[in-house]
Amino acid sequence: MKKLMAANWKMYKTVAEGVATATELAKLLADRLPADREVLVCPSFTMLSAVAPILTGVEGCFAGAQNFYPAGQGAFTGEIAPEQLLDLGCAYALAGHSERRHVLGEEDGLIGKKVAFGLDAGLKMILCVGETIDERRAGQVEAVLARQLEMGLAGVLEKATAANLAVAYEPVWAIGTGEVAGPAEILAAHAFVREKLVALLPSEGAAVRILYGGSVKPDNAGTIIRLDNVDGVLVGGASLKADSFSQIVLA
Repeated sequence: MKKLMAANWKMYKTVAEGVATATELAKLLADRLPADREVLVCPSFTMLSAVAPILTGVEGCFAGAQNFYPAGQGAFTGEIAPEQLLDLGCAYALAGHSERRHVLGEEDGLIGKKVAFGLDAGLKMILCVGETIDERRAGQVEAVLARQLEMGLAGVLEKATAANLAVAYEPVWAIGTGEVAGPAEILAAHAFVREKLVALLPSEGAAVRILYGGSVKPDNAGTIIRLDNVDGVLVGGASLKADSFSQIVLA
């Protein structure tokens, strides 16, 4: 399975800025992307129609969405449906990013519905899990990860595969803070996530990709990506510039 190098642009960039960054990134990666790497960029909804064709013009590169509502259509003002994302060229979507959980109040049950609905609609899903600093200090890392995985995957145990599902471990305290989990912390968390995936998905869990997210930068990406059970990265701030993200992708 190829390493998945994912970018989350969050609520940054105008359409013109997104097009410029995607164009530069495509030039930097064209004919240079290693055979064992895939690239995913998740921009704001506003620029998906403009950015997706640029990204997908490079072999091994995909566009994705940061979020969606688990319904096909309906009176859900301000929301977007998986079918609409597919229509814009999305192949992937995130669910359960820490900012959705802790800033916008999304609970485990809703996140699980999103994972299930997204897979049913034809999107490949990335379920994000991770603990806060208070939970880590209280020795609750494994309990938190177990709960988030169990509820996030509750509706997909019969349909999730290594081809349509990935999990991103992102310790909340390391996102956008400049702090990064050390190798020992990453190894321990990813080993637990792997163990839990194998228990939940006996036939697929050993091959489901586990990404690390949390202040990934060009100078630490190479070390992180080579750790056991690290099958990719989910990059925030360092993905906003094509040069720095391309360095991460090629690390």
